[in-house]
Amino acid sequence: MSDMKAVRFDHYGDVDVLEVRRVPRPSPGTGEVLVAVKAAGINPGETVIRRGAMSGPLPTGQGADLAVVSSSSNVVSVLPHTLPSGQGADLAGVVVEVGPGVETLTVGEEVLGFCPRNKRVSQAEFVVVPASNLTLKPSAVSWEVAGALFTAGTAAYAAVRAVELAVGDTVAVSAAAGGVGTIAVQLAKRAGATVLGIAGPSNDDWLSAHGVIPVNYGDNLPDRLKAAAPQGRVDAFLDFFGGGYVKLAVTDLGVPPLRVNTLIDFAAVATFGVKAVGHIDAANVGVLAELAKLIADGDLEIPIAAVYSLDEVREAFRALEQRHTRGKIVLLP
Repeated sequence: MSDMKAVRFDHYGDVDVLEVRRVPRPSPGTGEVLVAVKAAGINPGETVIRRGAMSGPLPTGQGADLAVVSSSSNVVSVLPHTLPSGQGADLAGVVVEVGPGVETLTVGEEVLGFCPRNKRVSQAEFVVVPASNLTLKPSAVSWEVAGALFTAGTAAYAAVRAVELAVGDTVAVSAAAGGVGTIAVQLAKRAGATVLGIAGPSNDDWLSAHGVIPVNYGDNLPDRLKAAAPQGRVDAFLDFFGGGYVKLAVTDLGVPPLRVNTLIDFAAVATFGVKAVGHIDAANVGVLAELAKLIADGDLEIPIAAVYSLDEVREAFRALEQRHTRGKIVLLP
């Protein structure tokens, strides 16, 4: 059996626990395909898992996993996780082997998709994936964008849908220049809303170019958000940062709790009764294909903040954990 390079960690901890090892190359089973990975996105939730926060009490701090929120009950569930572990859900690549029973994909096709929640191993040269988790990659979508799309794209899609935007609404978005935020502000604009993007001043030009009103974080933010809103009010709020933005939305801006959605401040869900709809609520190939088509048609941009080789996985996560990048960080095996 041939081998491959893959990211692995044996115990919980900081980025230094991550290693790139040679491991046996997997073979597809019934309903599965083997994909040669061309690009794999990285996400804040992987940091939380790697640190062990998903192995015990529910997370309440910054950087919580975007994959653990259930819209139906607004509860957070601990992901199944065992050590030693691989890492990564997002991927794009080429089908190189097809398992028994697969009729929807053939060898040589370019695909994008995601690993199952209980087997996150996309940060590798090859990965076995259920065929039902993959969709064809449009030729106009780059490998980097395709590989970075799943977690952030479906999280943004689900969050925007959760606050039920209508034409004429004004929605404020925290971390508007982050991996999820950059997608969400564009989807919110497509829904007909006026979008106030909360970010640092270095992102003003990008936000403005995408029809978003930039509002820099800092002192007197509620008053500045109201001043930026066309009708002087904020109707909905998307929180992709934590750190008190839910409280600001409900108590300072007067946004109804059911029109506030957070991907990160789980304590505020119980305190304020807001929504906590995460990417699990849109984690399917239908949504992924819809987003990929928007990108291919030029109607959605996924900014790529940085690209690293698989061997540079530690450096990639150090950059991610600074929380100052615009858009997505991607690994190229």
